[in-house]
Amino acid sequence: MNDLNQKVKELAERIEKVKKNFNLEERKKKLLELEAASMDPNLWDDQEKARKLMQDLDTLKKEIDELEKLDGEVSTLVTLSKDKELASDFVKDVRELEKRLEKLELKSFLSDPYDSKNAILSIHAGQGGTEAMDWANMLYRMYLRFCEKRGWSTETIDVSEGEEAGIKSVTFKVEGAYAYGYLNGEAGTHRLVRQSPFNADNLRQTSFALVEVLPELEQEDLPHIEIKEEDLDWQFFRASSQGGQNVQKVSTAVRLKHKPTEIVVTAQTERFQEQNRKIALNLLRAKLWAREQAMKEKKVKELKGEYRPASWGNQIRSYVLHPYKMVKDLRTEVEVSNPDAVLNGELDPFIEAEIQQL
Repeated sequence: MNDLNQKVKELAERIEKVKKNFNLEERKKKLLELEAASMDPNLWDDQEKARKLMQDLDTLKKEIDELEKLDGEVSTLVTLSKDKELASDFVKDVRELEKRLEKLELKSFLSDPYDSKNAILSIHAGQGGTEAMDWANMLYRMYLRFCEKRGWSTETIDVSEGEEAGIKSVTFKVEGAYAYGYLNGEAGTHRLVRQSPFNADNLRQTSFALVEVLPELEQEDLPHIEIKEEDLDWQFFRASSQGGQNVQKVSTAVRLKHKPTEIVVTAQTERFQEQNRKIALNLLRAKLWAREQAMKEKKVKELKGEYRPASWGNQIRSYVLHPYKMVKDLRTEVEVSNPDAVLNGELDPFIEAEIQQL
């Protein structure tokens, strides 16, 4: 009885903390703004912008509804738990509420302004030829499976196939609530140790791949970052990764270089050049934002004398398939002894631990 009362009391304290972290009143104000914007008769003149607004509105409404519903149920449980005769009937309810609260607590950690955005992931094979390209492809499949399990949609922006197997690099968009917040911690070097399937001796091979994660950003998200047309060098070519008559005859793929920073981005999976141009601009905008963030971080860490750039040396996770089986995150110390499940998209233990550590 005392244990149950203590759990209910803890639930009440935790829900208050989540309400504070979520800044509930501010979110309600934001909801009213989005609802007002959704009533604009000209909203659907820009269908992509309208779709994103409606997606944000739906996500925010669900969050507020779930938090208020959970708050009400916990308050009811606090009252009922004081009745000794009724208290034992609510053990199951406490467990169910704890699970729902855990999900909200995790989301409450995602308070960065861009955490709620869609994500743009890029995977690059490291040195090692076919072996490394196969590893990059395995990671690509792993993230696609993870997104599928969460109900997120994915769209490939650019892919460079390997000569024999795998991929040299791939960039894809993940569309879903808090996609960037959840995936941001996956950025860094991923290491694979296994018996090579590409040589007759089955020698043990170590391969590396680099994962980059950016938020999908629109111009209104970054009003201070101006992209001038005279700073852009556009190139158009035939898409190399798709079949079909359209891409063989028309230069639909886009390569965009930002002259001041020499950042180059490519988009080639859409059928029409204009669509790829828009994707390339969004990708460039995200990379300019990432560059700005890295420069700020560098200045702060240089003052502390501990700057380490986000590069190939920034190893975050090891996937060992031979001589034993284990996946270990080097930042959170989370270990899983079933790498097959992890490579099939079971990433929640790693991602949740990384979010809580931020």
